[in-house]
Amino acid sequence: MSGTSFLDLADPSFDVTSAQVIEARERDWYAETPYGWAILRYEQGNAVLKDRRFQQGNAKWPAQNGVHEGPFVQWWSETLLSLEGDDHLRLRRLLGPAFRSRAIEAMRPQFQVLANELVDAFAARGRVEFIGEFAEPYAARVLCQLHGLPEDHWAQVAHWADDLGKSFGIRVREDLPRIEAALEGLTTYVDRAIADRRAGGGTRPGDDLVSTLVTAHDLDDALTERELSVGLVFLAFAGMETTRNQLGLALQTFLRHPDQWSLLGQRPELGPAAVEEVMRVNPTVTWVTREAIDDVDLDGLHIPAGGIVQVLSHSAGTDPRVMGQQPAFDITVTDRPLHSGFGGGVHHCLGHFVARTDMSVALPLLARRLPDIEADGPGEWLPVSGNTGAVTFPLRFRN
Repeated sequence: MSGTSFLDLADPSFDVTSAQVIEARERDWYAETPYGWAILRYEQGNAVLKDRRFQQGNAKWPAQNGVHEGPFVQWWSETLLSLEGDDHLRLRRLLGPAFRSRAIEAMRPQFQVLANELVDAFAARGRVEFIGEFAEPYAARVLCQLHGLPEDHWAQVAHWADDLGKSFGIRVREDLPRIEAALEGLTTYVDRAIADRRAGGGTRPGDDLVSTLVTAHDLDDALTERELSVGLVFLAFAGMETTRNQLGLALQTFLRHPDQWSLLGQRPELGPAAVEEVMRVNPTVTWVTREAIDDVDLDGLHIPAGGIVQVLSHSAGTDPRVMGQQPAFDITVTDRPLHSGFGGGVHHCLGHFVARTDMSVALPLLARRLPDIEADGPGEWLPVSGNTGAVTFPLRFRN
């Protein structure tokens, strides 16, 4: 294996979309990293995500970063990301009805109203700090609508979700105090919402995610109290964090392709395709982790049982062997192979309909109302490794 590329994914300055990664992809389909092997090409990455000899590899993430005990480690081990087998399938079955495409599609008018309300607040200025004034409140308030939580609580929920989202980053150990404080705060908040539903307050049972899961617990005892709390906390932070980050990355991508931004503003029906294309070339989830259950031999690479692989989302999603010679970013192309931004296989993201729907509403609306958009400064960005995105993103546009 001498000559195999090494990619230092643990280095905060490392960029998983860099020329170094693309060069490594041209040399071979995999590379070595501090977190196991990185899969760089689409064919092998797609095969691993569908291969039942692999399971979700995130359970080992805290330990890989030197965090071995405490409330965060315990909670992480119980989330849908870390569970396998019957427990994982049971939770997905119980959560599934709240995430059906028909139910989420019915919320599209609410998302449209919310997006317009947020844009109205800054449109006349011709300037916006996109994350703080649109992406974060939009994602957080959509999450509140979905969970049946008061929308005026969105800022606090977003703050907790933001800090808890650092658990997906490569600075877990140094961010642990903030992560655990957010975990405690969001857990307490969610537990109060659960108690409120049981007491008959707030939203009518069945109209929101909290009520759906409380009903699942109370009627057939399928969910324990702990599973109910852990699941709702995970869905709350994961749903907000990923949508907020992906919206910022979408605007970053369209700034590089202003013709596509103009086209999206003229043809809002391209919103769903725009979401898929952005997630293919600029995903917030920069790698998808899997762990080998058995010894696996894949195209000349031996992966022992317990071995970890990371499917690098951007590298696989832009692999010319599969994506062909079409333009690098084109929202009119609808026949590209499916990207890995939502994972794959039995661990495919449960909330993908929510993210696809709310972003497909927001992006065409933004393109129409914020023409001739450009950066108004560098902003602040997370490392382009782990889960990435903008912390701040100042923009200016023609009003």
